[in-house]
Amino acid sequence: MYTNASSAVLLTLETLGLPNRYIYPAFLFGTLTYLFIMFCNMLVLTTIACRATLHKPMFILLFNLPISDMLGATALFPQLVSSIVTQNRLISLPACVIQAFLFHIYGTGNLLTLTAMAYDRYIAICCPLRYNVIMNPHNLVRIIVSIWLINISLMVMLLSLLARLKICRTNVVDLYCNNPSIVKLTCDDTRVNNYYGLFTIFICQAGPLSVILYTYAQILRTCVMTNQPDARKKAIQTCGTHLVIYLVLEFSAFITLIAHRINIVSPYIRRALGVTILVFPPILDPIIYGLKTKELKTGIKMFFKINVGS
Repeated sequence: MYTNASSAVLLTLETLGLPNRYIYPAFLFGTLTYLFIMFCNMLVLTTIACRATLHKPMFILLFNLPISDMLGATALFPQLVSSIVTQNRLISLPACVIQAFLFHIYGTGNLLTLTAMAYDRYIAICCPLRYNVIMNPHNLVRIIVSIWLINISLMVMLLSLLARLKICRTNVVDLYCNNPSIVKLTCDDTRVNNYYGLFTIFICQAGPLSVILYTYAQILRTCVMTNQPDARKKAIQTCGTHLVIYLVLEFSAFITLIAHRINIVSPYIRRALGVTILVFPPILDPIIYGLKTKELKTGIKMFFKINVGS
């Protein structure tokens, strides 16, 4: 699939259907949204990196979330805003594969990172006396390396399976490239791709969902049984933040991926949900964590005070 000839193949992404009077407002809105996402996530990254008080397992795990969010936003916005202003929805096959790779790395990375953060909160709340032993620097590095190793390995294998297929169509059915939409461009037998795709959905959806349901059930049980109202309130607030972000991502990702395999789902709904995956979590993650996590909120205020106020 990835030969010199295939590199010259130009694919056509689904049209945006914007009237002429909305082209430049849409371009401006998309550009500002992308810059806002990058600024907020870079702010969280910089604050965690620069504040020694935030060098704790919870925030070191959180550090991976903005990285993943920025990859996802970069997969969508530069190509999207460029195509808005030029009214050109063409994309080369290699660029399409790279966009798909970044999209899937982002989605899987977020799910695995949120799962690791849920485990961290479970240990902190349910096993506080063993927290420093379990979440020691060595184990923390192993968790982070595992997140990215599993993520990259699954996605490289997923997209490598496309190399044996021959492209015979050029109209991508989504607003951006992803594995299901690229598979639909081929005329060969795609059963292996579909089986592996379902396998990755199961690993990336069912695995994290099982861990999060178990950890939050145990956390809720511990919070109900505790006699310290302040500790209960803090635990519920922290876990509630994680859960909201996880559910938004999980719902959008699951429906989008399954919609490619169920014809009864409207393509407009699939495309809308597909865009929400790449827009809302990268915007909401830094805002929610920045506002709801007291230590991070304080760190951001101190960062601005030192670097802007001085």
